[in-house]
Amino acid sequence: MPFLRGSPRRRGELTLTPFLEVRRLWHRYASSGWTLQNIDFSLEAGQLLGLLGPSGCGKTTLLRLIAGFERPSQGVIALAGRELSSPSRWLAPERRHVGMLFQDYALFPHLDAWQNACFGLSPGADRNRVHWLLELLGLQGLDKRFPHELSGGQRQRLALVRALAPQPQVLLLDEPFSNLDVDVRLRLRAELPRVLKHCGVTALMVTHAPEEALAICDQVAVLSGGYWHQCAPPQQLVAKPATAFVATFVLQANVLSRDALRGLTTVGQQRACDQMQAGSTSSWLVRQEDLQLSADASGPAKVLSREFLGYEWLYVIDVDGQRLRLRVGLEHDLSPGSPCRLNLREGWQPQLIPDSVLGSGAASPPVPTA
Repeated sequence: MPFLRGSPRRRGELTLTPFLEVRRLWHRYASSGWTLQNIDFSLEAGQLLGLLGPSGCGKTTLLRLIAGFERPSQGVIALAGRELSSPSRWLAPERRHVGMLFQDYALFPHLDAWQNACFGLSPGADRNRVHWLLELLGLQGLDKRFPHELSGGQRQRLALVRALAPQPQVLLLDEPFSNLDVDVRLRLRAELPRVLKHCGVTALMVTHAPEEALAICDQVAVLSGGYWHQCAPPQQLVAKPATAFVATFVLQANVLSRDALRGLTTVGQQRACDQMQAGSTSSWLVRQEDLQLSADASGPAKVLSREFLGYEWLYVIDVDGQRLRLRVGLEHDLSPGSPCRLNLREGWQPQLIPDSVLGSGAASPPVPTA
């Protein structure tokens, strides 16, 4: 597994050590609660890590701490064996070899594409790399155009050229595709891993879109309320979400209590319910594809709402006061308010997941340092 914690490991004859390390990182802004709490992870060279979570969960703050725009309250950030931030050391942003691509591109309107791409390079820096990057990202022949003469996708590519031109060791991307049209966003999303691989850059990408992170990232980390819920390869995260939040936010799955599960019917349902003790801090994971919807005038469930998605319906169903989401084919034409029945598909395998971050209350906030 590419994601590393702790000591180096061996893959064949090769010893792999963490390239980017974040150890026991805590951060808070003045007169506010903890923005990040006990964040601990490491990443190998060349990997792309996706940071997923709702607004205000600490994703951008983590990028700013790695870039050096903020000083952490406690913890260590190290890159290629060199400490960038620790209680006794803090390296200025310009000395970290860390690049950042902002959500709004931050291009200078009075400079043409070439001048924007070269901005920030030292006088003796190799301009041939800028030519190579412009060609790599499909911007050759556009060097004399100003930002307002470029499309949204071209402006984003130009911002990426500028971020990669100084040869950073790590590139931080803060919602890089959020301002783009859907088709342009999909094209650039597909291009990004190829460009990063060509440049040999390790990267962290903040996004609100689970499908984006799952599609292109080597590892996906999920944050909420400053806590690190899970970090895993996309396939592992989908197969085994670590907490109820990961299941609902990333997978759009249903998380059911013991009583709510009893409202569904399936072979073996009673046996599944009996596995959960009263007062349990775990819940049942029920994926949307595990549910089957049928019209039933005397059914115990009720349609709360539905959305037409073009090729299927997205239904929200009330079962004993708990809302369940599922996608079904267009042949299921039930209007809001209709009574219905939900069944768990035959062969459904019970899966319990914790309601909250494992050990989230175990680590104490750090003692403030002078």
